[in-house]
Amino acid sequence: MVPVHLDVASPGFQGTSAAAGGHTRLFCTSSVPATGLGNETFSPVVKPATVRTVLVLALSRSWPIHQLDVKNAFLHGTLTETVYCSQPTGYVDPTRLEMVGRLNKSLYGLKLAPRAWYSRFATFLVSLGFTEAKSDTSLFVYRCGDATAYLLLYVEDIPPVSTHFRPIGSLQQEFAMKDLGVLHHFLGVTAEPRPSGLFLHQR
Repeated sequence: MVPVHLDVASPGFQGTSAAAGGHTRLFCTSSVPATGLGNETFSPVVKPATVRTVLVLALSRSWPIHQLDVKNAFLHGTLTETVYCSQPTGYVDPTRLEMVGRLNKSLYGLKLAPRAWYSRFATFLVSLGFTEAKSDTSLFVYRCGDATAYLLLYVEDIPPVSTHFRPIGSLQQEFAMKDLGVLHHFLGVTAEPRPSGLFLHQR
């Protein structure tokens, strides 16, 4: 059992996926894991070296490089552990102050959330025919005939490199995500297409 405390506030998360103003999110403000549960911190982030290698490969073969943004990525994760939470601010039942709730889905702030999201995402990709790279668990490769696709996962940002976009359509049907078009910003780096290739810089 993992007991956690919940609260409600504006997201305020940094990164390429900015939250719309005025929205609020239910999140975990603390986590006191029981022995053997929730102690591991996991983050689904692709290695910088992998990003560079895949970009060079794509440019050398003139493959399209698009970027996808998963909306509320961690909320897609399904928990396999038993997690109980306090009643969140604004939703407390004054007649049942001692009552707690059980989480069926992961939430932001929960230590288990990153792995739950990664497991859900990776499992679905494998069902589409992708394989997980041994050198980097956040790199997924798809090959079927002449079709080839590479997916790089950095939490909720996904720059896919592909010669065939059918698997990408399946992803958009399974998860709430937005196609940001041609890669322009990733991991704090700006990507500018040039006749000679792709110019990467930080300003």
